[in-house]
Amino acid sequence: MNKSDNKIDTSTLSFPIGTFAVALKVHQRTLRIWDKEGILVSKRTQKNRRYYTVDDLKRGELVLFLTRNLALNLSGIKIIFALLDEKKLSESEKLEYVKSMAKKANISKEEQEKNILKISKKGRKPAND
Repeated sequence: MNKSDNKIDTSTLSFPIGTFAVALKVHQRTLRIWDKEGILVSKRTQKNRRYYTVDDLKRGELVLFLTRNLALNLSGIKIIFALLDEKKLSESEKLEYVKSMAKKANISKEEQEKNILKISKKGRKPAND
């Protein structure tokens, strides 16, 4: 038996909106806004229910990093995603790339923590990394 036979095919895994919201620690309404804005577009079942994939989870983690750590708004995120799409990076590579760019731009961990604190004071939950 091949070791690769034991791998889970993550391309077929899907999560309903409630489970996905819990995994990202966001409200379902937040996911609906991201969907409407084209930032994290869900797939739909035949009954028109939203569902998300493992790649969507990676993209959601990136959205959270951009909003919470780098204090970007949705327009800024759209621009970042357009640039990342041009680089043809996989969803899992995008977060690491953005983190390296933040470091190059001298956005320190301390500044990121201040951003998280500012957002948490607005009534939102801070990211738990």
